[in-house]
Amino acid sequence: MKVFVSGCYDMLHSGHVAFFKEAATYGDLYVGIGSDATIRELKGRETINSEQERLYMVKSIKYVKDAWVNSGSGMLDFVDELKQLAPDRYVVNEDGHSPAKEQLCKQLGIEYIVLKRIPDAGLPQRSTTSLRGNTTCQLPYRLDLAGTWIDQPFLSKIHPGWAITMSLEPIVEYNERSGMSTSTRNAARKLWPYQLPLEKPETLAEMLFRYENEPGRDIISGAQDSIGICVPGLCRHYYNGKYWPEKIERVNDERILSWLENHIYMVTLWPRPAGTDLLCNTNVTPDNIVALTTAADHCWDAIMNMDIVAFGKAVTESFKVQITMFPNMVYERIQEVIDQYKDSVLGYKLPGAGAGGYLVLVSEKPVPNAMKLKIRRWNP
Repeated sequence: MKVFVSGCYDMLHSGHVAFFKEAATYGDLYVGIGSDATIRELKGRETINSEQERLYMVKSIKYVKDAWVNSGSGMLDFVDELKQLAPDRYVVNEDGHSPAKEQLCKQLGIEYIVLKRIPDAGLPQRSTTSLRGNTTCQLPYRLDLAGTWIDQPFLSKIHPGWAITMSLEPIVEYNERSGMSTSTRNAARKLWPYQLPLEKPETLAEMLFRYENEPGRDIISGAQDSIGICVPGLCRHYYNGKYWPEKIERVNDERILSWLENHIYMVTLWPRPAGTDLLCNTNVTPDNIVALTTAADHCWDAIMNMDIVAFGKAVTESFKVQITMFPNMVYERIQEVIDQYKDSVLGYKLPGAGAGGYLVLVSEKPVPNAMKLKIRRWNP
């Protein structure tokens, strides 16, 4: 019985070894390692250990029968090796689960197994992101919940409204071109390489917005990105025909933030394809913009009341209006994944401009094989 696993395995730690140990109980274990180029493409950073070092270490683990550096690129960089190996089983942990991987295994007749991230007996839970700690970038990410696109003047000058965002701790290293505002976060890293300064969050957000959108830039990055990164907790910002909002309101009530963390899940898709044009074939009308702002109002009210059904409905409502205005946010491959989940959850959306990245789900109960998130708290 042959078993295949794939991953980066940068900064090899006990969590990786525990994963290999459990995966090897299903058969002879073969490991495909992401190349330095693939990690650079997906994560937007250099590796800590080179592909040669990572291969050396992985092959030295007693649970591994053989290992190699995958020849492909992107999320499915292992396709050629998977076909050549023809394993009986492909094993991932919850953080590594993706509908694209599951579908590939289905097509090839390979059993797909998702493991819980459980440390070996007596050992602490480990992840590469947590181990990197303060020696690398600990800047937050941004997740938008409703009202996205209203931060663009060509919408809000027709009808003003709120956008709702959350600032997320980097407990997961989200992929580039994923709707998590990685481009704005990369700009922030040039100002603050490791973490945000201890200054007023709204001031930091405005500094970042001005820095990223230097004079002469062709496309202006919306203010919701810099606000979502710099302003902790849950936040909404009101746009009225300008790039910078007239008002910013934030919530740091622990009850609300914990409630959100317990009901929002994320499933990994794939990075937005290069060259995607979201401003082609648009349907921006006054009625659609009003519908978008109304959905954001419904979303905020539902969160304040901690009404999970209304929250899920409003998130989906906002997303559907976005798709109506910008149809290229969703295409057949993405819709197939949405269809797998939409009848078992209360709400769903793609973060940011969509067209890939992650599928965000609102659910009253845990979603199997989906990631949770951690909202950044305000500690003045």
